[in-house]
Amino acid sequence: MLYAMNFPKLRRHLQTAIAFLVVIATFAASAWAQNQPKSVVTSERVRAELMAYAPQGVGIGQTVWVGLQLRHIPEWHTYWKNSGDSGLPTQLQWTLPAGVVAGEIAWPVPKKIPIGALANYGYEGTLLLPVPLTITADYKAPLLGGDLPIKLNANWLVCKLECIPEEGEFALRLPTQGSYGINTAAFETAFAAQPKAVAGESKVVLSPKSIQISVAGLPASAQGKPLEFFPETAEVIETGAAFTQSWQGAVWTAQVPLAAQRSNSPGVMPVVLALKNDGSSAGYAGAWRSEAKVEGDWPAVGAVGGISPALAEALKTNNNAVTSQSLPAGAGSSGGAGLSLVAALFGALVGGLILNLMPCVFPVLAIKVLGFAQHGADRRAHRISGLAYTAGVVLSFLALGALMLALRAAGEQLGWGFQLQSPWVVAALAALFAVLGLNLAGLFEFGQFVPSRLATLQAKNPALDAGLSGVLAVAVASPCTAPFMGASLGLAVALPPLQALLVFAFLGLGMALPYLAASLIPAIARALPRPGAWMDTFRKFMAFPMFATVAWLVWVLGQQSGIDGAATLLVLLVLLAMGLWAATLAGRARAVVAAFSVASLAFVVYAIGPNLTKPLDAAAGVSASAAASGWQAWEPGRVDQLLASNQSVFVDFTAAWCVTCQYNKKTTLADANVMKDFADRKVVLLRADWTRRDPAITAALGQLGRNGVPVYVFYKNGQPPQVLSEILSVPEVRSAIAKL
Repeated sequence: MLYAMNFPKLRRHLQTAIAFLVVIATFAASAWAQNQPKSVVTSERVRAELMAYAPQGVGIGQTVWVGLQLRHIPEWHTYWKNSGDSGLPTQLQWTLPAGVVAGEIAWPVPKKIPIGALANYGYEGTLLLPVPLTITADYKAPLLGGDLPIKLNANWLVCKLECIPEEGEFALRLPTQGSYGINTAAFETAFAAQPKAVAGESKVVLSPKSIQISVAGLPASAQGKPLEFFPETAEVIETGAAFTQSWQGAVWTAQVPLAAQRSNSPGVMPVVLALKNDGSSAGYAGAWRSEAKVEGDWPAVGAVGGISPALAEALKTNNNAVTSQSLPAGAGSSGGAGLSLVAALFGALVGGLILNLMPCVFPVLAIKVLGFAQHGADRRAHRISGLAYTAGVVLSFLALGALMLALRAAGEQLGWGFQLQSPWVVAALAALFAVLGLNLAGLFEFGQFVPSRLATLQAKNPALDAGLSGVLAVAVASPCTAPFMGASLGLAVALPPLQALLVFAFLGLGMALPYLAASLIPAIARALPRPGAWMDTFRKFMAFPMFATVAWLVWVLGQQSGIDGAATLLVLLVLLAMGLWAATLAGRARAVVAAFSVASLAFVVYAIGPNLTKPLDAAAGVSASAAASGWQAWEPGRVDQLLASNQSVFVDFTAAWCVTCQYNKKTTLADANVMKDFADRKVVLLRADWTRRDPAITAALGQLGRNGVPVYVFYKNGQPPQVLSEILSVPEVRSAIAKL
């Protein structure tokens, strides 16, 4: 009877549970499908698709073709292997099974895209970039058929008047049995657009201001006709300048001006020549490639890495300013490189001191003050803690500096603060500060998670805790450059490695100096309050600056990955807090809540975790910002275009994770008088956002002798660029505007 009475109720509960499980399963399947790599990625400007072509099938010794097809909307373009005066070539990174080797991109012939007095080489319309895959003997094919998995990470810069970096994750599975020719037409069109190799001898003869190139072996259909000229080596010729060409019998010759900012001196110059159609159709009637041997010695490049005389003068002015501001009185004015190194060391020391004023560093320093109070009158404990904290700070700066120098030596375009250009690092720091905040608030104690042996080790070695707090302070302080730091860091990357690391060490020493002085000088230690009940209140109060730092980091991630990325991080932090709370419970409740929090965390990471690193579509944000405040997005070559039209330019190199940048943006750069002066002088305002890694911005900073943000620069035709101080003031900016 009891069973009969409760059966309808039980059935309703069962139906509800099944419906709930169906909803969860449907959501999980949808989330899984949305987050799987696809063969097609679409933006507002480009439709990108990963394609494959295997007419002979997938077999040992065979060549399989894969490629990225880019379909541009009208008036937008991407770039060739030599992008010209600005831009970046498309980059493809493959993930392939063992025994499958990817070759180089078989670049189709580009077109010349004039931009005022400059020019780029790139593509409009529909483009396919084919890449050969070689199936070697090491490849282990599936025993019973199966597929060849191919994954691609692609990055491309698409430009119109503005330039927008885009990227995509692609994947496809190529059947290993039989041929694969679904994309035959697209690949045959791409192969037909490849330049053909010529058998004749080609050479380049050098002169001080130009090169004379001659190419033999061109077909009769091209002889006597004007040809388009595309050098594969970048930064050698004046891309936008006119050149003269002629035919000496069957040999094509041309006189091409050398670039004033030439930075390459190749021994062999691969070049592409193309014959335009008669005008009845687009494209080329033919294209040919030749590797021309260079005869003679290249003219010497500029004294400052091949940059323009105006920029060289600006760098000289900036270095002199740093020297005059940074050196003690009576230090003298001779010494050459040694004097520059001394100035850099002094600037790094002072800049490190100023880093202690960064808002995000304050919580860490406050915790150190609390530690001082805990030691009371124990002078030995004070000294050990101060020395350990200093060691942690200095070693962390050395590690960051060494990593940055090593990556730059390997060809990576990185600058100071590069670690916070990664959304994963931002998310990890947010989680770390959330954990520290919850600990300070009293939700849990680390001793609840740390094995007793480790807890005893920490108790016996308090220096370990002090050293780790130094590492933490560097992690949150390093993204920004303080006054005096900018020129020092810019000089450091150009110094020999040991001297550069010395600059980073002085930067760390400057940051640790106040705490080190307090630990070594008794008078400072005596001024601190004595231990008491206030310490527990102060500890809990310090949780709130930690949470404020978390809020800042969530905002930074939102600038990198959008509102979805910020929301995902917030959900993960809530579940992390639940897991920490579960560890404080006892008995069955602890197991149930911990299991629920871990399962929820795993599900969220799986379902929406990719939102953390999803690139933010900057187009809408840039246009809205420009409409609201008059700022435009910086892009490579944009300053030169504006200067060519006789306009003055102000560039704000900034990043969301740079506290100094945000302070200047909300104060001096939002001042009504400053903005009125900009408008009255018709100064064009450009903002270079370095929140996510951007090699073009890194290169631009390097040309200015800087390696981190903030950097503020005025440009005016006929004058060297004027770099302002890192912390702007209204009088400084208005004075600079008045001189334009």
